[in-house]
This record gives sequence, structure tokens and C-alpha cells, in this order.
Amino acid sequence: MKHYTTVLTIAGSDSSGGAGIQADLKTFSAMGCYGMSVITAVTAQNTVGVRAIHAIPVNVIAEQIDAVLEDIGADAIKIGMLHSSAVIETVADRLLHHHAKNIVIDPVMVAKSGDRLLQDEAVQALREVLLPLATIITPNLPEATVLLGREVQKMEQMPNAARDLANLGPQAVLLKGGHLEDKQSPDVLFVRHSGKTTLLDAPRVSTSNTHGTGCTLSSAIAACLAKRMDIEEAVRHAKAYLTRALTIGADYRLGKGHGPVHHFHEFWE
Repeated sequence: MKHYTTVLTIAGSDSSGGAGIQADLKTFSAMGCYGMSVITAVTAQNTVGVRAIHAIPVNVIAEQIDAVLEDIGADAIKIGMLHSSAVIETVADRLLHHHAKNIVIDPVMVAKSGDRLLQDEAVQALREVLLPLATIITPNLPEATVLLGREVQKMEQMPNAARDLANLGPQAVLLKGGHLEDKQSPDVLFVRHSGKTTLLDAPRVSTSNTHGTGCTLSSAIAACLAKRMDIEEAVRHAKAYLTRALTIGADYRLGKGHGPVHHFHEFWE
């Protein structure tokens, strides 16, 4: 019998389909993996902004995780929107219980539209309870600023910030430089066990279709880890996938704000 490569996403739902659970599942599928989901919140949002967030009860979140991992298991897990300390603690508890592996955390705090998606009291729980379980975390500069409690706004600050984020417990950090105003979009990868810092540069794609880029990148990394790539190989492969999805997706118009990337660019245009 054949076996699927399985990837679980634990995140919020995006009614417009461009980010969150929907983007994660599209990415897993595009990269040849079987996707599963644990929904932590239902959002009413579109390309313009977030209108409402409905939190899923923590016991239901725990039951979703148990249902999937007790029966199917997961070769990798991507974690996105966790809106409260109670949810963060519940997710961490169930992942420890099931000895989860290849955990990718995208510390979602602010939507592309600027809407705040993480409660203030949850930041400390994220630092102390969940980040130490991660194989890799993928914060952008504003998220790194919140996690470290100091401004991270310039390219020259990124290597030290990535190392300091690794001191919070994850095995590796991919600090994303998409918020820098430059022709390039540099990311810094720091792997704790080797102490290696790598600059991963990519051309900045000129497009307003950037809704869900963070979700897509972290999901692509999870899919690559599930396929047994090492961390650096997984990150490089995922970045190439996202760059192509942004490039091909730039020619489309969907909605009145920030449209999605083209997750299935390898299959149809």
C-alpha cells in the first residue's frame, strides 16, 4: 500500500480563501502532501480586512488535534493563528502528548490589513510554552519586534535578532525581511545546533497580491520537512515556491484589496 505524506495545520479559517487554513491546505496539496486541519478560529475577512473573529472553544481545538493525531498522525505540523494564551497552552499540551515532530510556527499577530489577531496576554505564553517546541519559527520584522520587546526594523539588525529569537527555544529561525523597503526581499535563517546564519535573498515581486504570503511560506516549509528535507533545504525550496506563486499571481485581480498568491501555479495559470 502507498502512504501519503501528511501535514496538519492548526490555524484560523479565512473566509476569502487567501490565508489561514485555506491557504495552508492549498499549499500542502500543491506540494504533493495530504493536508489536515485544526480550526482555532473562524474569521470573517476578505482582501480588504478582517470584519469579525469567532474563537473556537479550547476543548474543541484539543479534540480536533487528538482526533487527527490518534488516527492518522502527521509528518509535519504548521501552526498559525492562536488568538489567546488558553489556546496556545492547549495546543502545546496536545503536541507534547502526541510527541509531535517537524513543527513550524508562524507567529501570526497582525493581518496584512493591520488588524490585530493575537491578544496581548498571549504573547508571553507563545514565548514560554510554544516556541520551545518548534523546529522552526517564521516571524516577520513586526512579529520579531513584539517577541523580543525591541525594535527590529533594519537589515543589519536581523542576524542578531534571529539568534536572540532562537534563544527562546526553537531549533531554527527564519526572520523574514519582507517589510524592508528595498528591491530585494532578504530573509535570515539561523540554525541553533550549528550556529549557522544564512542570508537568503530573493527579488521583491511587485504586486498587491500578497494576502496569505506568511501562511503559504510556513506551510511550504512544513510540507518540505514532512518530505524529510533538512531545515535549510526546506526553507530554500519553500521560498522558491512562494516567489513563483507571487510572480504568477501578480497578473490576477481578485477582490478590492490585497489578493492571494497563486498556490497552484505549477498546474494552471
